[in-house]
Amino acid sequence: MSRGFVREGDQEEVPMVPQRAYLPDGVPNFVTGNGLEQLLAEKEALISERENLEISNENEKRIALNFINAKLQLLNSRISDARVVDPKSQPQDEVTFGATVTLKNMASGMIQAFQIVGVDEADISRGKLSFISPIAKALLNHKKGMKISIRRDREEIIFEILEVSYV
Repeated sequence: MSRGFVREGDQEEVPMVPQRAYLPDGVPNFVTGNGLEQLLAEKEALISERENLEISNENEKRIALNFINAKLQLLNSRISDARVVDPKSQPQDEVTFGATVTLKNMASGMIQAFQIVGVDEADISRGKLSFISPIAKALLNHKKGMKISIRRDREEIIFEILEVSYV
């Protein structure tokens, strides 16, 4: 039926579903074991939310179900594309995916540790950097004792790698 013959009040609002963390086309969805567990837990939570919806208004319930189903579709795509990287298979003396890297800012002397993780697991406040972030890219394939530089605005920041570990 043509949309011209539908009453204005019957037109269903399409829910706006936020996109997942950015992952460029063609880039593998690398995840840590913990990252995959988080994705699967998120899926279970969404399924539970869908099953326990208590909305009496049918239109509102349909919109809520559509929203949850759209989120599940995006999540299922991420899970099916996930490639778990075993930290034991990585070169233990070199920064690669899954490594926890302790860095020293050469200018300030500040020491910070970051783990290189998948895009959905990344959370800078918890010291987890996405493997596609500029800092992670600069660190890849470097070893303890090496220095890297990151250009930020008009400033160049130099870091020394103090430690590389796989936990």
